[in-house]
Parts: sequence; structure tokens; C-alpha cells
Amino acid sequence: MPETSFQGQVVDTTPASDAFLVIGIPGSGKSSVSAELARRFPLGAHIEGDHLQDLIVSGGHLPSPEEDLEADRQLLLRARNASVLARSFHAAGVVPVIDDTVVRRAHLEFYLEHLKDLPLRLIVLAPSAEVVARRVAERDKVLADDWSFLDEALRTELAGEGTWFDSSTMTLEETVEAILANG
Repeated sequence: MPETSFQGQVVDTTPASDAFLVIGIPGSGKSSVSAELARRFPLGAHIEGDHLQDLIVSGGHLPSPEEDLEADRQLLLRARNASVLARSFHAAGVVPVIDDTVVRRAHLEFYLEHLKDLPLRLIVLAPSAEVVARRVAERDKVLADDWSFLDEALRTELAGEGTWFDSSTMTLEETVEAILANG
């Protein structure tokens, strides 16, 4: 590699056209939809909340149905880190697509505060509880707890926020097409 390879290089260019936050309960299709959505742009990045959580290799507290203040703090830490990555990618012309389990208003507001001033599109994936249960049972990723109770919290606390998609009868491609068509 020539020693002048990085001289004069500019990382940030024209900002990306969009930024996405794709939310829903576990099993709603966030990771699959977000990865495919990011692939639809000339430059797209999939920022997966679960992968950011996995970066904590010592002392990590995974979310649990029981109250755990440290797990809550780490959820907000991962939201902040996802937002930092999204801002960096956006400034460099890369469309960021964050996916995370967000069902509480306070958690969403934390994200919105950290993503303010970006051309954010909030996407809520809300397939039926039966479809989510089937998807969870069929997938390779095993959940330690039953999170189906989060569906009610999502529908109650976040009603009216973002653009909702009931992807119960939609394929992955149809879901992504619907999101893109709704821009």
C-alpha cells in the first residue's frame, strides 16, 4: 500500500438520504427486514442492537422479564452506541438501519433524542402474536425467555408512533418493498 493512500481522504461526504430505526418485539422480523432494507441502498449499514449487546464480554446483563436496573442501563447504552454508529454512517453517505427491541415509550424517546436531526424513519414491525410465536419456534436463535407479553406493551405504549407494518402475511421482500414504498 503506497504511503500516500490515505492522504487527502475525506470520510464524511454528502449525508445519506435516510436513517431507519426498525423496532418490534423479539421474533417480529427486525433483523431480517433491517439487513435486507440496508442492502437496497447503494451504501447501507445494518446496525443490530443484539450485536452491540454482545460487545459487552464481561459483566453483561441481558434484558429479562424481571426488573434489572443494570440490564436497563445497558439497553440504553446499546441504544446510544447504535445512535453514534448511525450518525457516523449517515454523515459518510451510508444509510443506517438500526434494529432493536423497543417497546417502551422511554426507550423510544431515548433513541429519538440521540437520533434527532437525522432524516429518521421509524418502522414498527407488528405481526400477530401467533405469527411471532411460530417464527420464534422455527428460528435458529434461541430466546432464554418468553417475550410475547411485550406485544401488548408495544401496541399500548407506542401506538401512533412511526409507520406500522403488520407483516403477518408478507414475505421478507414484500415487507421491505412496503417500507420503501411508504417513504
